[in-house]
Amino acid sequence: MEECGMEEVLLEDERLDFLLAEDLRIIQSPSVFSFSLDAVLLANFSRIPKKKGKIIDLCSGNGIIPLLLSTRTNASIIGVELQQRLADMAKRSIRYNKLTEQIEIYEHDLRTITSVLPKERADVVTCNPPYFATPPTSLKNGNPHLAIARHEIMCTLDDVIKTSSELVKQGGKVFLVHRPERLIDMIDIMRKYRLEPKRVQMVHPQIHKDANTVLIEGIKDGKPGVKYLPPIIVHDAEHAYTDEVREMLYGSRS
Repeated sequence: MEECGMEEVLLEDERLDFLLAEDLRIIQSPSVFSFSLDAVLLANFSRIPKKKGKIIDLCSGNGIIPLLLSTRTNASIIGVELQQRLADMAKRSIRYNKLTEQIEIYEHDLRTITSVLPKERADVVTCNPPYFATPPTSLKNGNPHLAIARHEIMCTLDDVIKTSSELVKQGGKVFLVHRPERLIDMIDIMRKYRLEPKRVQMVHPQIHKDANTVLIEGIKDGKPGVKYLPPIIVHDAEHAYTDEVREMLYGSRS
């Protein structure tokens, strides 16, 4: 696939945004789901092979997690995204950043992705899934791209964890981000599909506020025993990003 320049890569209402202090660019649009801090937190939390291996990212959206992970590894990365518009944006971002040799995007339903990707071959699976149960009018009210990204319309938490377990090899790792109120559900479903929770980290918007995000790592057929990491605080008292989060977003040079 040929590389493309900025003048060729953008369509409709799209823009190129900076990632990691301008080392990467990503295509975004206000009419579809843009990446959030949760994706950056998940990429930072994920422990991945540095040189060789296979990483699969489910619910890839516009490719944010594969792009971020590519800065830390030479392993091959596959992103799986159901929505055609988002998958196309991800592919063009990968071309723009000259990463086609490392990252490949599959436009496919994660619930049936094992029909085209082999089972138990991935070293790592990551996923930033839809968080919310499906209200009856999700697809009738508002933007369907946003509804599918935010609500369990096309996949449930059970679907995500089942597929993650099917794709990852024995001893491989699965990394997920979700809402704290679903943590017990996550642990129950992970164990149902042979993923033993090993690391949990809460994310708080400010130091005195309740956590609104949870990160969790599971190991396939791992031994019982979980570590609870120090919490991440997103904003300081002046509502600016903390140094820890600034480094995740902008790199160590900022």
